[in-house]
Amino acid sequence: MIDFLRLEDTLTNSQRAIQQASRQIVAEEATPHIRQAYREELFPSHLPKALGAAGMLGPSIPIDGREVMGAVEYGLMMRELERCDSGLRSFASVQGALVMYPIYSFGSEEQKKTWLGPLSRGEKIGCFGLTESDGGSDPSAMKARATFKNGKWILKGSKCWITSGSIADVAVVWAQTEKGIRGFVVPTASKGFSAPRMEGKLSLRASVTSELYFDDIELPESAILAKSVGLKSALQCLNQARFSILWGVLGAAEACFDEALAFAKERILFGRSLSSFQLAQRKLALMATDITQGQLLALQIAHLKDSGKLHHSHISMGKQNNVAMALSVARTARDLLGANGITDEYCVMRHMINLESVFTYEGTNDIHLLIVGNELTGVPAFTNT
Repeated sequence: MIDFLRLEDTLTNSQRAIQQASRQIVAEEATPHIRQAYREELFPSHLPKALGAAGMLGPSIPIDGREVMGAVEYGLMMRELERCDSGLRSFASVQGALVMYPIYSFGSEEQKKTWLGPLSRGEKIGCFGLTESDGGSDPSAMKARATFKNGKWILKGSKCWITSGSIADVAVVWAQTEKGIRGFVVPTASKGFSAPRMEGKLSLRASVTSELYFDDIELPESAILAKSVGLKSALQCLNQARFSILWGVLGAAEACFDEALAFAKERILFGRSLSSFQLAQRKLALMATDITQGQLLALQIAHLKDSGKLHHSHISMGKQNNVAMALSVARTARDLLGANGITDEYCVMRHMINLESVFTYEGTNDIHLLIVGNELTGVPAFTNT
């Protein structure tokens, strides 16, 4: 793994142990299956319980007396997952940051008791229903609506691009109400709930992506996340997930770099190793520098998070920069591998295609640039106000 500035030396023994344990779990439980899963557009069904047993689902949420994990430790976990495949990190970050986090932060004691334990163990799977087909970067325009009538909530509408939707046992759904946008805990076994899988993806093929449909679903009054307040609450969840992304994509970039470096050393052209040519060394040097900058950015953002000084614009800067960096590294690594780079014998093309999705979801690259721009200038460029 590329660690040019010896940043590993700054980790505590506990952090190194968590990183090594995460790497081992991924190597044993995920890596042997990922190429076939990607080919067949399937999520490995054994992984939720394996990741849950390893403590990799919602580790920053206190459940059953377990110790809350720090931001660096959590980031290291996400990096190891995405070193294998972005789809694995997507699953884990949705489960922890977008399902467990809102239930823990905004839910009732009964909701917490019912769902958090099984979700943390991978016995139950969750999904997060915010995005709609006409919403995109403007989730405030959502059309899904929950109406309170005769002591029950009636949920109607749809969502799309939902990770884990068709394999989920519970959905955290955001909908318009008379008092603004609120969150709801919706068991997927509810009458009127359907989640057709979105097929034919050329990216994130080892991740399940679905549409969600709510056909006048009747929910008890207690289904609402009572402490959720407007779109702000949903965006708080996204900030948790975006933190996992800015760390996760480091793993994808590092995997691509390591593969390109090994290939360049072994590949013989004109009687010489490819690694001995100036153009190849320039590409490797630029990739290493960009990855190192991303590592430094992720570490500092984690330290800010642990110290309570993190601002959402910090996460936007990290997500925007590190995803763009990882995508650029994957493309350059593919170039160094030549024709070999387009086969799934190597990981670079799979990472490159996956990162095209990560570049867009949970806030597009452009939106995150505008969030940082808003913080710098005090002028919002993406609203009419």
